Amino acid sequence: MPVHKGAPALLSAGTLCAALLLTGCASTAPTAPATPAGATAAAPPAAGDSRPEGVRPGAAAGAGGPGRAANSLASAPAPDPRIPGIGPRTHSFVPDGTTQAFVVTGDTDDDSTSDATLYERNTAGRWTVAAGPWPTHNALRGWTADHVAGDLRTPIGVFRLGDAGGRLPDPGTRLPYDQDDQFAISGTGFAGEPLEGSFDHVIAIDYNRVPGRTPLDKERPFGAEKGGGVWIHVDHGGPTQACVTLRRDALRELLRALDPAREPVVVMGPTAELAR
Repeated sequence: MPVHKGAPALLSAGTLCAALLLTGCASTAPTAPATPAGATAAAPPAAGDSRPEGVRPGAAAGAGGPGRAANSLASAPAPDPRIPGIGPRTHSFVPDGTTQAFVVTGDTDDDSTSDATLYERNTAGRWTVAAGPWPTHNALRGWTADHVAGDLRTPIGVFRLGDAGGRLPDPGTRLPYDQDDQFAISGTGFAGEPLEGSFDHVIAIDYNRVPGRTPLDKERPFGAEKGGGVWIHVDHGGPTQACVTLRRDALRELLRALDPAREPVVVMGPTAELAR
């Protein structure tokens, strides 16, 4: 089965190093880093006064007429430009062009269970829930902002989602999808649960990997000591080595929802850290 190539990396290595400051898979997982994301920019104000003549300063307006409507609009709060629960520091790593964000939050630094929600930004600039929330598992020992291979923690940060694959056929995703028998896995997890089928579908998280390649690719731009192979894959009922899991139906739903044109990212970590 040929491997489908994805889009080029969104960001430079310099930006990746910055995102790693915010910051891989189920037991015996194949290894497959990170291209975190850029910062948002405020839209410039419109030039001139485009209001109708009847509502410009100095013009008369009847009670309940255009003047009242204009005042109501002026006092209405602007849409929150940030993803719910995500603070300004974390949000600064979300690229300006991103309109899909898969947010995974754990209660504490050491928690191996978490919740995930897919958010989308509409044309008005407001982020709303598109799918979820779903229960998830992450690494056995929780989260870390400085992931290293074998620490059994999931990297914290904002990372691009651009490539997918699995042992089973493409369920209808718009991401490049590599179906390959090498995604087969056996053995048991940390809770003694069977791992078979965990890689039937996977989404590569761009942590210490080369974007645009199959999730099976093992090149590690920042060195093997920084880990890799951090995926979103099928939940097997227990914690992972570094990955994030979703129940099979939820993962298939996420795969069908993600759109490369919307520059999707994953934002993941403990709730308190992501709120910064």
